[in-house]
Amino acid sequence: MKRYTNLDGVENNKTFKDMRKWQKERKSKTKDLTANIEQSPEKKIIELNENRRKTTYTWIGHSTFLIQLNGVNILTDPVWAKRMGFQKRLTAPGIAIEDLPEIDLVVISHGHYDHLDFPTLKKLKGSPHYYVPVGLKSLFLKKGYQNVTELNWWESAEHQGITSHFVPAQHWTRRTLNDMNTSHWGGWIFQTGKETFYFVGDTGYFSGFKQIAERFEIDTVFMPIGAYEPEWFMAVSHINPEDSVKAFLELKAKAFVPMHYGAYRLADDTGPEALDRLYREWEKQQLPKEQLKVLLLGETVM
Repeated sequence: MKRYTNLDGVENNKTFKDMRKWQKERKSKTKDLTANIEQSPEKKIIELNENRRKTTYTWIGHSTFLIQLNGVNILTDPVWAKRMGFQKRLTAPGIAIEDLPEIDLVVISHGHYDHLDFPTLKKLKGSPHYYVPVGLKSLFLKKGYQNVTELNWWESAEHQGITSHFVPAQHWTRRTLNDMNTSHWGGWIFQTGKETFYFVGDTGYFSGFKQIAERFEIDTVFMPIGAYEPEWFMAVSHINPEDSVKAFLELKAKAFVPMHYGAYRLADDTGPEALDRLYREWEKQQLPKEQLKVLLLGETVM
């Protein structure tokens, strides 16, 4: 069975002993879990359902976005799950799943449960085409999904005027005891003649950002900033806010949209902590305020 790897030979090789050390550390920390990311007071549900012309993006929560591009409704890593393992979801999705428009295209960054939730996929309206990393198509077929395209790093596919490129990330994946890294992981770049969006997926900081910048001129990047603490345990797989800004600068993108924070307690940091560190690094680097697009849950940029 093929096993996939990261660039530069980087591995997530944390042991059960490391996990025990982390859990012991967690008990000594005091975290305010009552402060959460707020819902947008103005949700454009009617506009989103009627729109087939304007470019929009809406943050649903965690790594889930509704992107409307070139008349196509795209969902990234759709997860409406109320729990993740033993942990309850901290914030409700920004838009109820039944309020979504019909979905044309779904992209999956990797197979972890907080990025690939089959109960969610069953509830989507429309007959979406699924783009998945190499190694995942067989699982989709087993679940009854036939409209599936599997891509490896740097491969691309066309869909109604949009070229979707699967690009590297630094991560790992597993859904069962025996399928460690048997499918790949990565990000997705959506390219039309006018715009280029980059959905980073789940990643640690890595040299791939520079490689991606050499190949694409990116307008908007959807960048993870959370699940980084403790960094001695998480850094290989989850980028921290400071390094996310470093990656943004290397990508030479025009707009930064943070994600992967505030929905599930996957690590010790909280959503507000991740945002605070992001704001401080943005100010430290003296970057234009208008380039940072921090969204409320359910907020739409049109």
